[in-house]
Amino acid sequence: MPASSHDNEKQFVAILNKKIEQGRTLNVLSHLSVGISNVLEEGEAIFVDYQDLDNGIHPSLSHYPFIVLKSDNSNKIRKIREQAIEKGIKFTDFTHTMIEGGSTIQQQITSQTKEEDLEYLGICLFGDVNVIKSMTRKFSLYK
Repeated sequence: MPASSHDNEKQFVAILNKKIEQGRTLNVLSHLSVGISNVLEEGEAIFVDYQDLDNGIHPSLSHYPFIVLKSDNSNKIRKIREQAIEKGIKFTDFTHTMIEGGSTIQQQITSQTKEEDLEYLGICLFGDVNVIKSMTRKFSLYK
């Protein structure tokens, strides 16, 4: 199937704090990936099934690119979050208060923490490629 301009009109971009260890990074990325799907309206993202030559189905993969970038620190992620709010870009984020004790305890700890005191471990954005690229161009690929 040939690529179309529609393939590149939107994208997912995750930005992860490079200061966290690999296992935690994967956990943060997993939470962000699931969370961003729940923020989107039905049909806003496109998911496709891939079929192999043996008629095996590889279900529900994103039609749009999912790019993973790294951030030097929490404050850079905070600034992206602020820009996402200003520009109406859909996002989900993950902070240090969301690590220990299960969801109920994490929600309580977060509710008792000022935003300026949150350490951002990651953020995931979804929206127009040009808008997101303008926001994230200073970040490098996570390798």
